Amino acid sequence: MKLGFIGTGALTSAIVAGLKSLDGDPVAVVLSPRNEEIAANLASRYANVHIAADNQAVLDDCDTVMLAIRPQDAHQVLPELKFRRDHHLISLIATLSREEIIGLTAPASRVTKALPMPMIARRLGATIIYPPDPDVTALFGGLGKVIEVESSSEFDALSVVTATYATYFRYLDTIHRWLKAHDVPDTKGRDYIAALFTALGHAPETAPDADFTHLAQDYATRGGINEQVLNELTARNVFDALAESLDGVHRRISAAGAT
Repeated sequence: MKLGFIGTGALTSAIVAGLKSLDGDPVAVVLSPRNEEIAANLASRYANVHIAADNQAVLDDCDTVMLAIRPQDAHQVLPELKFRRDHHLISLIATLSREEIIGLTAPASRVTKALPMPMIARRLGATIIYPPDPDVTALFGGLGKVIEVESSSEFDALSVVTATYATYFRYLDTIHRWLKAHDVPDTKGRDYIAALFTALGHAPETAPDADFTHLAQDYATRGGINEQVLNELTARNVFDALAESLDGVHRRISAAGAT
């Protein structure tokens, strides 16, 4: 398979790194020269990764192409390119609807939306795709979990979850800072936090019949310290504030996709 990329940013770099870690190196990659530094780095690190002269050269050389440009650039970049009817386009542009991408890339009509995580570089995490497509599922399936989505509204709702990454790390940073303030060495505290939350991340897999509410109850022993922190944050409406923030992100994504 020969896979092209229009746009060469951090997510493209992560996907290429993940693909090149697979046994047999099954995918040849053609990169746009948009970000010269990232493109050159990938081409120097991996075999069978080439940099095209420009975006059009990527399209001319590949049947399957990932659109990995910034949303604010899409309306300028995509209409200037000549797409073929047989192109299979995989859009990584989260805030542009599938219908909008189809309009910008005619006559190509096979368009799949995908939202991988940066951790795909280490073949971790999950990628949502819409609509279900066996080729895209197979492509991302070797790089982590694939969740096929049946509607654009479902895709938009799941996309909101990706807005919580920075908050998650700020949460861990708050714990880490507290430990340092209590004379725990920096590295020791970081290692302990990372190990604990990596283990907690596997809890839903080890208890597949338990929802998150029941997992919270399981860990919040009556009268214990977990219950204390949970109750205090609940009383301060921390979780209600989080839900409100998710609503705001959802409105933003939905409005962008509707334009």
